[in-house]
Amino acid sequence: MTNYLGNGVRQSGNFFAFCLDALRGMAHRPLQWREFAQQAWFISSVSILPAALVSIPFGAVISLQLGSLVRQLGAQSFTGAAAVLAVVREAGPIVTALIIAGAGGSAICADLGSRKIREELDAMAVLGIDAVERLVTPRLFASMLVAVLLNGLVNVVGVAGGYVFNVVLQGGTPGAYLASFQALGQLPDLLVGEFKALVFGAAAALVASYKGITAKGGPKGVGDAVNQSVVLTFMLLFVLNFVITAVYFQVVPQKGT
Repeated sequence: MTNYLGNGVRQSGNFFAFCLDALRGMAHRPLQWREFAQQAWFISSVSILPAALVSIPFGAVISLQLGSLVRQLGAQSFTGAAAVLAVVREAGPIVTALIIAGAGGSAICADLGSRKIREELDAMAVLGIDAVERLVTPRLFASMLVAVLLNGLVNVVGVAGGYVFNVVLQGGTPGAYLASFQALGQLPDLLVGEFKALVFGAAAALVASYKGITAKGGPKGVGDAVNQSVVLTFMLLFVLNFVITAVYFQVVPQKGT
């Protein structure tokens, strides 16, 4: 038990130091623009379609569930506000993060892990090239940028899906759906969703990169690192989401009816 605890503390410390190195590398110039563009395009190509497809049922389920609930409470006019706020604040960033971690993060981990077992990272160290600054930082920038942009897409598709399902299946009024959101929604709701996506994208890239460059044991070790990176990222995302949401509700006053 003591060995497991000590190993966990050591791994946490190593990961924290790695994060500091990666964040410090973001301030160094010049940035590897070619690597950044390639990674941003790759993460976008594997994430856009799954995110759009997943966001449709998310928005529909949220709209259907909230529509039934508010109808029982006699507050049908606020269905739009509840559904849109749920998508913008919570569902959008979480869907974005899960897609980024599952598709982009696993690819990042596999790529860096393959470089590790082929001793490319050791060769870069011999040549005096910082692997974190050269390989991790561009991937971190790319993941953060794609997460922010992808969150906007997920919000639009999720809200549109919720709108269609509420109006078509539940007989909601289009005008009331939009007006209720204007009555309760505010700009910080959108900003906190984008901030969550930014943080989640950074977390997914950092965990995937760390597990990739520390992979051991040949191809099997790379596969294990990919699985571990996805699971750890999911766990970290929900913790970060809880913290950010709790701070947001304490700092930003909510609009009343």
